[in-house]
Amino acid sequence: MLRLELFKIFKRPRTYISFGIVAAIALVIELAMYADGKNFINFALQGINEQFDMRGNILNGYLITYIILQTLLVQIPLLVALVAGDAIAGEASMGTLRLLLTKPQSRSKVIIVKFVASLCYALLLLLWLAIVALGLSVLIFGAGDMINLKSDAMVIILKDDVLWRYVAAFAFAALAMATVAALALLLSCFADNSIGPIVGTMGIIIVLMIFSTLDLPIFSVIKQYLFTTHMVGWKGFFDDPVPYKAVGTSAMVLLVYTFLFLGASIVWFNKKDIQS
Repeated sequence: MLRLELFKIFKRPRTYISFGIVAAIALVIELAMYADGKNFINFALQGINEQFDMRGNILNGYLITYIILQTLLVQIPLLVALVAGDAIAGEASMGTLRLLLTKPQSRSKVIIVKFVASLCYALLLLLWLAIVALGLSVLIFGAGDMINLKSDAMVIILKDDVLWRYVAAFAFAALAMATVAALALLLSCFADNSIGPIVGTMGIIIVLMIFSTLDLPIFSVIKQYLFTTHMVGWKGFFDDPVPYKAVGTSAMVLLVYTFLFLGASIVWFNKKDIQS
């Protein structure tokens, strides 16, 4: 069943549009930094350069990758929704859902396989991001100590201490993508056309991200319970020291949401009347 679901996903030409979008955005940022990156760094560090003598390969592949991740890890959830939101609704719109359920497997197994296939797609998308962002950036700009400029501090991470942080960040991003895939799959169970779940997932993520980023007292209470607030927990791996407690809390929240969305999908799909 899993092989069949993966075949369905990767036989569609639109599936590869996401990989093209990721590569295009990463290449544009890398080319921009290659052409005018020094001016960007000088502007970003203009206050610091007056107090410290900054030397070495500051504009290196690790810094470029961080800039790319800040851009793309906000967009990739929307690309994951394109596949996960089509998982059940797409079958219903094509009239193959009834045929699928005539096979000797439970409806719960169908949902789990659909989820795992969508997650495999998301993991491949993240792997592709690692290749075009981290691999290509290091190849073009070289390695070096990484400077992480935050709103209230500057974190300098030594060259030999950077790579494992990216591995951990991509692993955390995979957990966030699992939450998005589970949400899109849940919405897909309610629809007979894939447009609704895809747009619905995108809309929910965009609205909740606005709530998560707005620093207003009215949102301060609910922000900590929104899964979009915890999707950026990967940034914690680029603090020194790493706030393991906060990162662990974010990972736990994402896991809870993933299982809630997946469980709700199973419950609803088991009750779904496919004859209507």
